[in-house]
Amino acid sequence: MTWRCRKKTRGVFFAIAGGIGWGFSGACAQFLFQEYGLDPLWLTSTRMTCAGLALIVVVLVWYRRALKGLFSSWRDIAQLMVFSIFGLMLCQLTYLVAIQYSNAGTATVLEYIGPVLIVAVTCFSACRLPTAREFIAMGCVVMGTFLLATHGDPTNLVMSPQALLWGLGAAVTVAIYTISPGTLMQRHGSIPVVACGMLIGGAALCLVTQSWNFAPGFGEGGLDAEGFVALFVGLILFGTAFGFTAYLQAVKDVGAAKASLIASVETVSATAFAVLWLGTAFEAMDFVGFVFIMSTVFLLANFRGEEAVRE
Repeated sequence: MTWRCRKKTRGVFFAIAGGIGWGFSGACAQFLFQEYGLDPLWLTSTRMTCAGLALIVVVLVWYRRALKGLFSSWRDIAQLMVFSIFGLMLCQLTYLVAIQYSNAGTATVLEYIGPVLIVAVTCFSACRLPTAREFIAMGCVVMGTFLLATHGDPTNLVMSPQALLWGLGAAVTVAIYTISPGTLMQRHGSIPVVACGMLIGGAALCLVTQSWNFAPGFGEGGLDAEGFVALFVGLILFGTAFGFTAYLQAVKDVGAAKASLIASVETVSATAFAVLWLGTAFEAMDFVGFVFIMSTVFLLANFRGEEAVRE
């Protein structure tokens, strides 16, 4: 096998692993909400801070020069702050709250409306109409969201309003998270930017909300061994630190378009873990809605690749 084939195989493997990791992290969050009633503010700040610290260790070992460059310009620092707080932190928070009000599978699928919002913003800023493929993707999102929320009956909302609003909020913050770094990752690398973003966003949320006041105890009446493993191993280590690192390595190996397409296995893994592990029940119309929304990943694959290259 040639070096190029090995690199491509490695990229596909890491894209799948990253997507599964993200999906598993959503299921772990649902488990922690259901079994221990954790507060999403505390869970978000803890997840981001711990994952950020783990990734910073990687950066200090292999990307020290890039880290120094990232903090050598006030403009880059300001852009990093916007990305950390209004992009990454809000994306993590809205996603976890959406899981709290619904389940990991539904929240993850709703989050995938984000790329369609990016298309809408791009079309508006370029003063152009959507292409036929982009227009179809927008229609699929509207239909998929309608089916998830109503199961086809406009007089009956089967999803709680909070779940729908927070899920759509997660989609909006995905768009902000994708657009806000601009050329920051291109200049300094994805891993240093994401590591600093995780740490800054988690620390900021912790300080502003004083989320330590919502921290659970350990032992009787708090987190037991199973909850500890779900939080620190499943959600933080595997689902966040490893998930992001694996995905970013896949982007380097096979490109942003292919990596993002393969990593959409996240929706399948989140739903599978929710059903097989947590016993979450879905109806046939839910899966039809999933298909409509996830079809946009394939419709917009080329668009997403072009945007990632320009960034």
